[in-house]
Amino acid sequence: MKRLTPCLLSVALSVSIPAVAAPDASLVAAAKAEGEVNSVGMPDSWANWKDTWADLGRLYGLKHMDTDMSSAEEIAKFAAEKANATADIGDVGHAFGPIAVQKGVTQPFKPTHWEEIPAWAKDADGHWMLAYTGTIAFMINNDLVKQTPKSWADLRQGTYKVTVGNVGVASQANNGVLAAAIAGGGDEKNLQPAFDLFADLAKQGRLSLTDPTLAYIEKGEVEVAILWDFNALNYRDQIDAKRFTVVIPADGSVISGYSTLINKYAKHPNAAKLAREYILSDAGQINLAKGYARPIRSSVALPAEVEAKLIPAAQYASAKPVKDFDAWSSASKELPRLWQENVMMYQK
Repeated sequence: MKRLTPCLLSVALSVSIPAVAAPDASLVAAAKAEGEVNSVGMPDSWANWKDTWADLGRLYGLKHMDTDMSSAEEIAKFAAEKANATADIGDVGHAFGPIAVQKGVTQPFKPTHWEEIPAWAKDADGHWMLAYTGTIAFMINNDLVKQTPKSWADLRQGTYKVTVGNVGVASQANNGVLAAAIAGGGDEKNLQPAFDLFADLAKQGRLSLTDPTLAYIEKGEVEVAILWDFNALNYRDQIDAKRFTVVIPADGSVISGYSTLINKYAKHPNAAKLAREYILSDAGQINLAKGYARPIRSSVALPAEVEAKLIPAAQYASAKPVKDFDAWSSASKELPRLWQENVMMYQK
């Protein structure tokens, strides 16, 4: 499955839907003629995609079907099916956008709000662009952990077990490694500070191999989880807000996110383009924020009810976006081997 989690449930908030800037009429007509849009890695419950698919059906009559899978699986599917494409659009981790372009499986499309997307968060030609960001956070079970860690340094000194997830496969886990590296003075080219931290936890018998999924967290099998902020906040509210604390590590974290990819071989390319257009609209951005994801467009005014569900902005002071994207893309490919060699060899 894409996230290795049961993913987000839609947040029921009574907020008004903002006016939607009308997309190009010819694009709308072409999308309506196609009548459907099929996605991969964009299930109803992840980042509140449910509301966006419902809006596209209500406004434009587009039918929708999703198949959940990992970022790597999405790209492989595009490449394998080619002209027999069953997917039109996908949602992949930041590091996978350039990989998809290199493999030649995407087609460009710049939505109306293109200029508002930061340069670090998009491909210059419009092959990929982040729709929302996530920042690596700690989710702490207050029933099991009495000294709340607020930094990566705190993790090393604790007595609780730490769960990071499937490093080398899941974008969330990979970015957890990068966040730890940044906090320890490393960067996209130097992940050693992270390997040293996690190896230390492994030697102490404190690196948990349990996946930080909603089910395991709810059952009390996860003490401290390293998660995207939007996953952690959602899990907290689904289970019991008083039972968990969610913090952005004060000594450093990484801001990344997920990007839409339009399949080069899409059977419904205009519907896919219209979906991207809507996702970057005010309404589409607010839909994502209802799922605890931070919109990529900073100009979007979130309803107070939605803003209140998010972590205070001050906690993000030490969080940084990926700077050397080529280096991080290369490092991501090597992570499965490096994780085994530098961390798992010490796992008890």
